[in-house]
Amino acid sequence: MARLRPRRLGLWLLGGVAALALLVIGGIWIYIHLIEGPAPAPLSLKSSTSASAGTASATGLTGTWRVASGSIVGYRVDEVLAGQNNVAVGRTSAISGSMTISDTTVTSASFTVQMATIHSDQSQRDAQFNGRIMDTAAYPTGRLTLTSPIALGTIPASGVITTYHVAGNLTLHGQTKPVTFTLRAERTTGGIEVSGSIPVVFANWGIANPSFAGFVTTQNHGQLEFLVKFAR
Repeated sequence: MARLRPRRLGLWLLGGVAALALLVIGGIWIYIHLIEGPAPAPLSLKSSTSASAGTASATGLTGTWRVASGSIVGYRVDEVLAGQNNVAVGRTSAISGSMTISDTTVTSASFTVQMATIHSDQSQRDAQFNGRIMDTAAYPTGRLTLTSPIALGTIPASGVITTYHVAGNLTLHGQTKPVTFTLRAERTTGGIEVSGSIPVVFANWGIANPSFAGFVTTQNHGQLEFLVKFAR
């Protein structure tokens, strides 16, 4: 019987490890799905009006429009946390910049984000973001600059959402790369609102993959999402 004791001890240890693993995974599942809840919805315009040709005059759009209060920029990355699917979202309202419109053309636009102000719902994730991933001390800002004019065509009426194709330069982690994406724009009673997202492959900007110590794994890309409001 004495010979069985080491084997029994090993079985007990294996059983204990398995039980602990199940407890950890179960705890994470409960936290993600029951306590933390779903990630915030993607940033988007709220109007339900379909895009259509309008009769509004372009005269009221000509001039410089600056980023206004209520603007939000952030990231969205799919991650696996101890075997549980999750969506990591971080956001900030610390965005500045402007766009210039001449008649029916956006002739220039440039925006700057203070990277260290981007926060998620997890302080540990934010510490990784500010440190080894984005190194916000060395690279404190992100920047998007329009590189080609945007032809607005027939100016839609207020409340109508229209989609446009955009080309620009995106600066992240000290590196600037060309990007193309689509955005949705809407004239409102208070000004202009635009929303959209830009796919970002981390390696293209020299950004470390957010995966951490085998506990959190992510895809090699994410989305930079934005909802920007403009006023005179």
